[in-house]
This record gives sequence, structure tokens and C-alpha cells, in this order.
Amino acid sequence: MDALSQTLRVVHLVGAMFLHARFTAPWCYQSPRADLAAPLLEPQAERVVIFHLITEGECVVEMPGETPVWLVAGDVVLFPHGDAHRMGSAPGLPPASGGAPLAEVLARRPRMLAYGGGGATTKLVCGYLACDDRLARLLLSGLPGLLRVNVRGSPAGLWLEASMRYALAEARSPRPGGAGVLAKLAEVLFIEVLRLAMQESARPPAGWLAGVGDRIVGAALSALHARPAHGWTLDELAHEVHSSRSVLAQRFQALVGQSPMQYLARWRMLLASNLLRRSNVSLAQVAEEVGYLTDAAFSRAFRREFGVPPAAWRRSRAIAPALGS
Repeated sequence: MDALSQTLRVVHLVGAMFLHARFTAPWCYQSPRADLAAPLLEPQAERVVIFHLITEGECVVEMPGETPVWLVAGDVVLFPHGDAHRMGSAPGLPPASGGAPLAEVLARRPRMLAYGGGGATTKLVCGYLACDDRLARLLLSGLPGLLRVNVRGSPAGLWLEASMRYALAEARSPRPGGAGVLAKLAEVLFIEVLRLAMQESARPPAGWLAGVGDRIVGAALSALHARPAHGWTLDELAHEVHSSRSVLAQRFQALVGQSPMQYLARWRMLLASNLLRRSNVSLAQVAEEVGYLTDAAFSRAFRREFGVPPAAWRRSRAIAPALGS
């Protein structure tokens, strides 16, 4: 299994489509920072990543200090770091005054937002992914504040859009289960965006996803993820991926931002936190699963990463229901 698939197994994404919008030009909509929207969207989430799918028409998205980006039907725009942004029919328009706050829109059934000046129509669907903060930082590191891909050019694009239209209609019907279908589609759409971002020539110059797409670093990541408890050395890992020690170390540092052994230590701690949060296995079992020979060595490493011993960390996370449980 490749490193992206392995990581997605651990991230435990919780997805949802939370708004279906129909705007007519001229129009402008202000979207808040993800950390302000998160308590309304997924109160138990450590991290929320917001995205929009343009289903009809076109629009522009603006972020402070950045060049406006035009979007067309089939585009998905994702905000990896939760930045506030403004979407509209043209650059520089002020957001609608007196518009309903997000809490009021989310209370509607269906969650529909429609306004504008009566001109050209743009339709879009707003969604989010909630996940563990540390794993999100690993997965999304190195990405720009705004990531845009067009799903219509991918093999899954037509299926995704057709499925989205069906699920949106189901969510507005009295039949149960429509929201659940939309949630799963949100997760699939998010993963497809990441896969397309890795395939495109304009990949991020650094970051975890860039590393996954690299022949040598990607193979090393897959090996570390496949056997995290193994006592890896840099020499053995280089031999595993058919590279020299120096080339592997240099490429890994340049793309991922840390050495292979530093990455392995952090990945082990992320796996350990996932086991502690979502299972009742003993600390000794967790330590063995992530490659530590003694409980004491595991506890020291865990405390360096999280600031508290593993037992205390587990108790603090047991106070509230785990994300996705």
C-alpha cells in the first residue's frame, strides 16, 4: 500500500457537504477562517479543511495579499490552512450586506443559499473535511493557501459530479440517508483533489505530497509506513529504495522538511496517538506496535512530542467523544 493510502487510513476523515449555493451576478460571498467555522460545522474536530466545488458557471476567489483566481465549472478549490476567502462574480466586489450568518444558514433544511443581482448564474457546493490536527499538518504541509484542481479532467470527475447532483437531490428529499451519502462523497472528492494535485506538473515545490510523488522519497515513505515498527537505519532504507544514502537523505530533507529518521519518529508518535485515542490496548502493546522495546522509551518519546505522558494524554482525550466515533 502506498504512503498516501496508509496515511488516509490513519487520518480518519469526517466529511460533509454543508451548503448548496446559487448566485446571480453581481454577487460576493465572504467565507470565514476555518477555525471560526469549525465549531458550527464539526464541534469535536481538531482541524477543518473547507473546499468548494463549482458545478455551474464561473467565479473568482480572492485572499488577502494574493492574486485573484478564476474558477470554472468542475473546479474544486481547497484551503489547506483554513484561510478566510471571498468568492464573487468579479474581483473587488464587497460581500453581501445583511446576509444570513453561517449558523442561520446551517440551521436551514435544505441548507441553501441564494442571492445576487439577477445576471449570470453560478452554482457551487461547499464542503469540509474534519480530521486530527497533527495528521492534517503532515498531509497538507507544503501546500499553498489555495489549491485548485479541475475534476472534470480526471477519470472520477464525471462520476463524482453526477453522484453529487444525485446526493444533493436526495438530501432535499424526505428519504433518509442523503446526508450520509454526501458525507462519503465529500471524503472521496477530497482524496481525488489530493491525487490530482500530485499528478499535475505545477505540484507544490516542497511538502509531504511532493515527497509522495517523488520516485525515491515516495518509495521511502511507503516503506516506512508499511513497517513503522521495524528498526530502520538510513543505510537499510536507501538499499530498500535503490538509492544511495546521500541522495535519499538530501531529497527527503528537501521535500519533506526533515530527515527520514526524524520523520519515522514522528510517524510512530502519530500512530501511537491514534491507537491511544481509538482503542483500549495497553501502553505496552502500543509501544510494541510502533517500534519501542520498552514502555519507558515509548513514554519518553511520546512526552517529547505531545508534552504529556501517553496515559495522561489518553485520559484527556477520553473526556469527549473521539472524532468520527
